[in-house]
Amino acid sequence: MDVSAIPKEVVEALGRNEVDLADPASTLVLLKANAVVGVTGFFSEGGKTLTSVGIQCAVCHSTVDDTYAPGIGQRLDGWPNRDLNIGAIVALAPDLTAFTEMLQISEADVKRAVEAWGPGKFDAELNLDGKAFRPDGKTAATLNPPAFGLAGVNNHTWTGAWGTVSYWNAYVGNLEMHGKGVFYDPRLDDAEKYPVAARTKQGHKQDKEDRITAKLPALHFYQLSLPTPKPPEGAFDSAAAEKGEVLFNNKAKCGTCHVPPLFTEPGWNLHTADEIGIDDFQAMRSPDGRYRTASLRALWDTEKIHKGGFYHDGRFAALEDIVEHYNGHLGLNLTDQEKGDLIEYLKSI
Repeated sequence: MDVSAIPKEVVEALGRNEVDLADPASTLVLLKANAVVGVTGFFSEGGKTLTSVGIQCAVCHSTVDDTYAPGIGQRLDGWPNRDLNIGAIVALAPDLTAFTEMLQISEADVKRAVEAWGPGKFDAELNLDGKAFRPDGKTAATLNPPAFGLAGVNNHTWTGAWGTVSYWNAYVGNLEMHGKGVFYDPRLDDAEKYPVAARTKQGHKQDKEDRITAKLPALHFYQLSLPTPKPPEGAFDSAAAEKGEVLFNNKAKCGTCHVPPLFTEPGWNLHTADEIGIDDFQAMRSPDGRYRTASLRALWDTEKIHKGGFYHDGRFAALEDIVEHYNGHLGLNLTDQEKGDLIEYLKSI
């Protein structure tokens, strides 16, 4: 909840523990005040009845700083919401026929798929290929990514050739949030790669009323204006970080792909799974079967921004795990001291 939007009397009542946040009446008050980040409530003319609810990009890609209480504070736009359990919310829907008919599976299977996502994850390609689970049985969902620090970066999603965030804005607005608009991508006609999308013609959406397209330029401009948060004082050892920077750009080879100051390649920033030493499941769901070189952003924060781990699926719980992975995969022969210095530099970015 955005504390700056909550009515003063409600804030004071919260401070006295007089507000039951599990009471639907409290939710209505907060929705009327536009205090629930990423959610808009629409009410009857008298304001007594909630008639519908709309969601925004911010529901997944913004959070709050908890300065007032856990989950209540100032907005942090562009910070991924790694606490939001999207799948659990979807599973609560009284009517899941939109999923059962699209995917041609039972309601029980739909619930099994979305409930497996867990907090901070979403499967933005389930509606295209119908692959709810990886071959190892884990969910196919990926972590909500940060939406800040995108300026100058090509290919803004975890996997390659979907395009920049402007593509994803149109995709999500039309095919995930089901707004009224126009969306075109003939690559989704590939029935072998995207059987669900090809059958349902998702690459050729043409609503008579288009409420999305005109909003895309301003949305894109705003997203590119969001800066990467700076590490707070004490977040890293500055002396060790200086040594780590030298390693980053030389012996550790990080700077070969994570080119400063973008910390991704200028240009075509995509790699095969073999190049980075992981499986290709998620990459092969993308148009060209590659992973993007993720920009290294705000790595010091594991309480919110990187809560749930690193990489597209959180497979690496800590920076130490990533450094160890590449130390082995690339044969870097880093000493324990060098690994520590490198990690301090990563936390300084």
